[in-house]
Amino acid sequence: MKVMKFGGTSVGKPERMFQVAELITKDAEPKIVVLSALSGTTNALVSISNSLAQGDKHTAKQKIDELEAHYRKFVLDLVKTETAQTKANAVVTEHFEFLNIILRISFSEALNKDILAQGELMSTKMFSVYLEEIGIDHILLPALEFMNIDANEEPQLKEISNKLKEILKQNSNKKLFITQGYICRNARGEVDNLKRGGSDYTASLVAAAINASVCEIWTDIDGMHNNDPRIVDKTVAIEQLSFEEAAELAYFGAKILHPTCIWPTQQTKVPVKLLNTMQPDAKGTVIKEDAGSVGVKALAAKDGIIAIKIKSSRMLLAYGFLRKVFEVFEKYKTPIDMVTTSEVAVSVTIDNDAELENIVRELEPFGTIEVDKQQTIISIVGNEISETKEILKKLFDAIEGIPVRMVSYGGSPHNISLLVNDTYKKQTLQLLNKGLFGL
Repeated sequence: MKVMKFGGTSVGKPERMFQVAELITKDAEPKIVVLSALSGTTNALVSISNSLAQGDKHTAKQKIDELEAHYRKFVLDLVKTETAQTKANAVVTEHFEFLNIILRISFSEALNKDILAQGELMSTKMFSVYLEEIGIDHILLPALEFMNIDANEEPQLKEISNKLKEILKQNSNKKLFITQGYICRNARGEVDNLKRGGSDYTASLVAAAINASVCEIWTDIDGMHNNDPRIVDKTVAIEQLSFEEAAELAYFGAKILHPTCIWPTQQTKVPVKLLNTMQPDAKGTVIKEDAGSVGVKALAAKDGIIAIKIKSSRMLLAYGFLRKVFEVFEKYKTPIDMVTTSEVAVSVTIDNDAELENIVRELEPFGTIEVDKQQTIISIVGNEISETKEILKKLFDAIEGIPVRMVSYGGSPHNISLLVNDTYKKQTLQLLNKGLFGL
């Protein structure tokens, strides 16, 4: 059995849903299909929720009506028979009645989670109506029946696996299952979500839970590229990556996949394929245990980075100095991306300034603190690149003249990272594209 996930752009128009139906029926292998909300829906629901949180029910009502009008039009273009249109419109009515009812309810975080879940619930139900109309046998599999997170918001993979396998056993005569991405239940049994990368995360968890033959992530890009195609003109799709390489790229800015989505499939060694709904015959990118080759595979850029330097002449003799520095970041739950040290200074980078003022205040007793905002981490990722001699020379020859603030080398055999001011981001990516890939 394989898992196929389709994102918002892949189901955002009726003609896209028609295409998804073709893709999921191309072969006879049993499959679980994970769908996101229609493109734009989650943003609209977030906006509705924000208006409610601010007590602006008038604006919230306007936004609800606008979204409902979009869905009514979608139904007209999606299904043609009177029976199917009645069923699809009943789905829309059910969920927009809920959204209108909440206008009379006090806003809470639990209600916010319910609001955000409506997109995936509607997209899967409407797609199910379409599949029924065209005679494709399937089961609508509610994610809220098996997708669970604990009190720390971590998915319970063993529990998910047990529940999912039992549901599949009860429906052993069925070959096609449709379920929602992103949504889940929390430790209190309330509707919740998997946060960033949610639908991809769902697909990865489902694939791991059933030990799928493959986890296919279908988007509007033909796989992971060697550089950011929005910034660099000449890029190429990467044919194969190891789980470690993909995780590095995802963490350091490759937008096609969120870093959390690698872990479940990596644990169970289920290969992941990144494919393009608009170009279904393109090879895409496969992510598996084997890297396939040695050398630089891709570049990724992570924006919004803040560099913090702690300079202190006492450091050389201060036992436990680094531990005390890191404890400050731990206290304020702020992850560190890069670290460099010398005898008199330590520099770190963070990507969240929510607790920056508190962090700086607690670091000040250790020495002089310098903060540089608007930085970008450029990561060069590939198999065993830190152990390949000529790569460092090619790398620094390529960016001669670019002022580099920090370098992280040796922490991972698959990653070399540079910190530059964000004004040099585009130039650095273009120069590296030419120097490392000859493009």
